[in-house]
Amino acid sequence: MLSKALPCIIAASTPVIGRKKIQLAISKKTRTVVTRDIQEPRILAGGHVRGGIKGAVKHALEIGAGPMQIFIGSPQTWIAPEPGATDISDFKKAVIEHQLGPVFVHGCYLVNLAASSIDNLKKSIENLYLGLRYADAIGAAGLIFHPGSAGKGDESEAIEKVVKSLEIVLHEYSGNCRLLLEVCAGQGGTIGNRFDQLGRILNAMGNDKRLGICWDTCHLYSAGYDIATEDGLERTMDEFHRTVGFEWLLAIHANDSKTPLGSRKDRHENIGQGHIGEAAFARMLCTPSLRSLPWILEVPGYENKGPDRKSIELLHRLSRQ
Repeated sequence: MLSKALPCIIAASTPVIGRKKIQLAISKKTRTVVTRDIQEPRILAGGHVRGGIKGAVKHALEIGAGPMQIFIGSPQTWIAPEPGATDISDFKKAVIEHQLGPVFVHGCYLVNLAASSIDNLKKSIENLYLGLRYADAIGAAGLIFHPGSAGKGDESEAIEKVVKSLEIVLHEYSGNCRLLLEVCAGQGGTIGNRFDQLGRILNAMGNDKRLGICWDTCHLYSAGYDIATEDGLERTMDEFHRTVGFEWLLAIHANDSKTPLGSRKDRHENIGQGHIGEAAFARMLCTPSLRSLPWILEVPGYENKGPDRKSIELLHRLSRQ
């Protein structure tokens, strides 16, 4: 039986690093940048960490992560996670003790709420149903998942299937952990590679506050959103504001892209070593609607072992430019 869920763990405060000018807004008519001096807090920079709930805190401390993302169970199988009550309690205590968080759980990669196979659809719903409740039990702020793929099927029918599946997953759910649909790269007819698709899902769900959105910078770029340039970022921000709304954006997966704009391929690269580039990340990190969110690295790392301290320190440095 799941342990009683506690409120999501959020970092209570962040240290001030000094004064600097940041971009507040860009007027679409005059193209002028409005700035002001402020006391600017450190960004919430972290990464995906290894070890599940038993080893995640240790790894987070090793790489200097604040927010962190974990897997509860195996991301490549349908085997349901079964975290023990003691492990859950120890994890939550350690997160609070070391002032980490917020915590996010990444869902199983096999989940496809638009699956044409009845068996796969049933397994996807069951996995996400249990995963969300386990994520809530460990105090996670959100469970991030890929909505699914329609393959060669009709897009509208696929979105309707996603909506009906979400209704089942959220049935009688009253936890604090939110279910976050991740922006996808567009490979294989995925749902969520366009903002209007995500907006349609949220609208069909009655703007249910148990849902949310997670950006992935690599996925955005690969899906055709040119966040690498100032004009492209402005257009991306404007479209998201019109079709979804920034009140729904709760986390950002920070990844550069190995492949060019619009490639529709999900190939993560270290920040500054891909097609997006350091300047673009510095620009995003100084954009108020994005800066205050948790930035979670899913990069290869400088030793090909995943997110590391050097990668996290780079995000902090870029946020001060």
